[in-house]
Amino acid sequence: MTKLLIVDDEPLVQIGIKSMLNWADYGIEICGTAVNGQNALDLIEEYSPEIVITDIRMPIMNGLDLAKTCRDKYGKIPLFIFLTSYEEFQLIKEAMSYEAVDYLIKLELNAGSLLESVQKALSRLESLRVSIEYKESGRPLLQSYYEKFFMRLLHNLFDSEEQFELQSKDLKLSFTEHCYFAAFCEIQENNHGDMEYSKLMNLYNSTLQMAREIITKHLPAYVVSLDMKHFAVVFHLDSMEAYQYEAVKNAFSNASEMVNNYFNVTLSTGVGSPFSQPLKISESYQEARQAFGRMDRPQSINFFNSSDTDSIRNAFNISVFKVEITKAFNEFDTDVLSRTLTEIIELFEAHPLRFSQAADGACNILYLALSLLPDGEANMAEIFSSYSDGYRSIYRFSNVEQIVEWMTVLRDGLCEILRSKRKTYKAHVITNVQKYIHNHVAEKLSLNEVAGVFGLSPNYLSILFKKNCQLGFSEYIAQAKINKAKSLLLEQDMKIYEVADQLGFESAFYFSKVFKKVTGYSPRDFIQQNTLDPEEK
Repeated sequence: MTKLLIVDDEPLVQIGIKSMLNWADYGIEICGTAVNGQNALDLIEEYSPEIVITDIRMPIMNGLDLAKTCRDKYGKIPLFIFLTSYEEFQLIKEAMSYEAVDYLIKLELNAGSLLESVQKALSRLESLRVSIEYKESGRPLLQSYYEKFFMRLLHNLFDSEEQFELQSKDLKLSFTEHCYFAAFCEIQENNHGDMEYSKLMNLYNSTLQMAREIITKHLPAYVVSLDMKHFAVVFHLDSMEAYQYEAVKNAFSNASEMVNNYFNVTLSTGVGSPFSQPLKISESYQEARQAFGRMDRPQSINFFNSSDTDSIRNAFNISVFKVEITKAFNEFDTDVLSRTLTEIIELFEAHPLRFSQAADGACNILYLALSLLPDGEANMAEIFSSYSDGYRSIYRFSNVEQIVEWMTVLRDGLCEILRSKRKTYKAHVITNVQKYIHNHVAEKLSLNEVAGVFGLSPNYLSILFKKNCQLGFSEYIAQAKINKAKSLLLEQDMKIYEVADQLGFESAFYFSKVFKKVTGYSPRDFIQQNTLDPEEK
């Protein structure tokens, strides 16, 4: 059961929330009630609730201070839903900076609005739980893995359709619909001046969170962060007939209006054409960027149309460097990275009048570096530490010469970081792959499949594995399966054929053959040596 804590200094409000829903129907147990933030902290310490519904204004400690204290002490859980007596933008804005799930106006509170907020919380809670599961299973952290997957999809960087299917399956993402299109969005701060980095991050995260919730209310979509100024949206509809221009326009118009009201930021969006195949999303994304590029400010949304065909043809297309880019980022290959980025820089220098293409290309390299490399945001901050606005300086440039200088700093900085951290990064990859194997030891694991899940080439994973583990990939899997088999045979008293079946061997005979190759003796001999009464087998 998910535990819920109610915090409000008005007893009637507590009673109302308790009785408004049949909480058990939603797998929720009310673990307690509190009358102020300090009281709530004690209960949170004792019961560890996953969701807290709290008033903003309370004596001793208010709801905002409670949320801040919990975020600093416990991280992302518990999730907060805020109550307020009236719609006060400044308080709600601060609440959203703590990644609140939702806010509810007390005078308008009813079972429907309460349930909607609670279901949002349950959905986010499930995502966070999956993230923890991914971390323990040896995969990269879910958000990082999720973003890497979508960056490959947006830029057509998958090696094959099989690799796309393996990664989408592992992320539990279903691409069974028949209508896909992408949008490219920019968040522009209004009158925020030289806001410090942490506050800027809060502003961006809060804006992105609100935009995601509004857009996905209108249409099913995945929303992916690109950097601290941009994000992409991938829509997935059941059919091409379900695509409605007005529905898309309304989704972004509503999101734009809300984030402007709450955070004083402007949201501008370019939208690409719909396609029936998921691997065509990259084409729609290219179109979305082109539609965005020819937008007349302060227009908030622009759709791609056939007149943009020429500009698409002349646009920078990163997929031309597909093999080199994926190899450099996935395999931490500084030679390939330096050579590829140098080639791109020389291409920009050869066309000094094509500023928009150079800026577009540099931004796409930035998005890939942020999402495909470990600690992307921290690495970019380190590389551009001498710039007053960090890597975001690229957004104020006005000529190709500035872009080339920025790209040179990026190239040299990335190569230096990868050289210094390559050993650590490679060890991290191996550790994650090993954990993944042990957590999927009952499945039929192949080199191609595991490499595909991690976005690596099979040949690179094979070499990396042998060099770092003193065992080949297949030998490591066999050893992992046999170690698990020993436990099943002894501790769970399973039959030999049952173990063979559970661990994905094609037959008990083949299992016995592998067992003897790894251990030096047969499963039956192993049982006889380690049990008092082998006849029971």
